[in-house]
Amino acid sequence: MFIDGATFRRLVRARELLADTALPVRAIAAQVVLSPSYFIRAFAALFGDTPHQFRTRVRVDRAKALLAGGRSVTETCFELGFSSLPSFSGLFTRWVGAPPTRYRTSLAVPGLRILVPGCLGMLAQLPFGALGNCR
Repeated sequence: MFIDGATFRRLVRARELLADTALPVRAIAAQVVLSPSYFIRAFAALFGDTPHQFRTRVRVDRAKALLAGGRSVTETCFELGFSSLPSFSGLFTRWVGAPPTRYRTSLAVPGLRILVPGCLGMLAQLPFGALGNCR
């Protein structure tokens, strides 16, 4: 898809609005003088995400930063404008791969950055060579 210079500048402005405001996508499209359907297609072609995906990514990144800064999950949820804790937790888990409580806890433990489920995590805690010769 070819995007001319004027449309490029409009899409960059729309990206800023998506990140900084809670305006609906349709209103942002109107503000940058593009039809909603063209706006969504051109935005996805230029940035690799739809406007909704981009906005969700920004919110999840902000949530990660707030949790890393010591905020509680509930404070983070409502500060980012989510209507309920379960909806925030579900979205965070889908995007990050771990619930916000586990993500926050993993940041509190020095050196623990990888979230590994169940028995695989237990295997990683075994001393080197404890499994013997496994060829």
